[in-house]
Amino acid sequence: MTSDDGPGRYLLEDRVAPALTSGAAFLSAPYHRATGRAVAVLAVGWVWHLTGGLTLWVLTVMSAALVPALGIGLPLLAACLVAARWFAVSERARIAHQTGVAIPSPVRRAEAPSGLWARTWAPLRDARAWSAALYAFLATLSGSILFPLTVALAAGAAAAVAFVPLGRDSALAGWLGLPWPATAAVALVLAVVLLWSAAALAQYGSYLMVRLAANLLGPSAADVARARAAVAEQETRVAEAAAHTARERAVVLTESRTAAVSAADTERRRIERDLHDGAQQRLVALGVELGVARRLADRDPEHAVAALEVAHREIKETLAELRDLVRGIHPAVLADRGLDAALSALAGRSPVPVRVEVTGDLGPAGSAAQAAAYFVVAEALTNVAKHAGAESVRVRASLVPEEHPSRLRIVVSDDGRGGAETSHGSGLEGLRGRVAALDGTFELDSPPGQGTRLTVEVPCAS
Repeated sequence: MTSDDGPGRYLLEDRVAPALTSGAAFLSAPYHRATGRAVAVLAVGWVWHLTGGLTLWVLTVMSAALVPALGIGLPLLAACLVAARWFAVSERARIAHQTGVAIPSPVRRAEAPSGLWARTWAPLRDARAWSAALYAFLATLSGSILFPLTVALAAGAAAAVAFVPLGRDSALAGWLGLPWPATAAVALVLAVVLLWSAAALAQYGSYLMVRLAANLLGPSAADVARARAAVAEQETRVAEAAAHTARERAVVLTESRTAAVSAADTERRRIERDLHDGAQQRLVALGVELGVARRLADRDPEHAVAALEVAHREIKETLAELRDLVRGIHPAVLADRGLDAALSALAGRSPVPVRVEVTGDLGPAGSAAQAAAYFVVAEALTNVAKHAGAESVRVRASLVPEEHPSRLRIVVSDDGRGGAETSHGSGLEGLRGRVAALDGTFELDSPPGQGTRLTVEVPCAS
């Protein structure tokens, strides 16, 4: 049901009584389908109100009149009000069927009371039942006026049309004192006026019935106000929840970005330290050995060859360190052969036996997600080798959900001693920051004595 205020009223008129909304709709009123529906509403309502509605109203008034007589009318009055509720249900259903306008049911205040006396008094306190009884009277009264008047106007229009071919020699034609052509023209004009009046009155009567039913058979104004307040409160709660979620999201993003920056700085310092303590020192030693070999080449070839052998060994060890360093930044096997091969390579270098299980094609995962998964597994296998005391490790990789992959899931589990924690400055804490920076999830389950299970999910978008 539309609202009384604002555009809702006109939306209702457009459906039930369009002749009241515009001149064009008024001109088409006699042959508009809304007029046919309106006549049906008035006709069926007139019959129904004269039988059921009038009977309900008369019994209600009689019961109320008998209440002062030692309360004899109280049970009958309660029964009449219950019947008024049923009458309201049938009337709302009839209006919805004939006009397409659904009138909501009024709000039930509380659960059915217990006890005979309480059940007797409950209908007497039902304001909407009294409104339904009042509707029965008003609908009967208005229908008894509007429907006969509409029929009379339509009959008058038909009589005026019939007068043109049949009334030429009648006394009425002579009484007007006009020539017959003028008298026929007046009759036709009168027929048009009466026909349009009947159509407009029928639409207005239907509209009046719907408005009356909406006000007396639907929710009360207080119920509507409470419903609107509840909707507004719900919308406010939803908006507050969304704002709270947005604030939490902003905090999480800030923390994850901070962690990512910290992890990047830590990684940069590690690379700098590895280069300084490893490759740089070996290159210095290599330069020294090559200098020795150059000085001894002429006078002591044997010592020169030995120096060259040491230099050659330093070159190989330096290259190995540089490969390990590059692998720590971004492994070549990951870019060349994908995550599946990269995980197998990690498993092959692990001192603890590792079983790798890859479900489906991991290709749809982005490069950032695959890199994060690689370093998660690398750090987890390093921790297992150093701290877990495990005999086996299981690495599982898959896309979830499989039908529409949106996240890359990595699960690393071992049968070690457990008790792992993501303490500040630890490798696991660094991995948590790396995963959080990608808007992923990091879950560590490591009960003491029951092994460790690390589950990471990162979005597939690169």
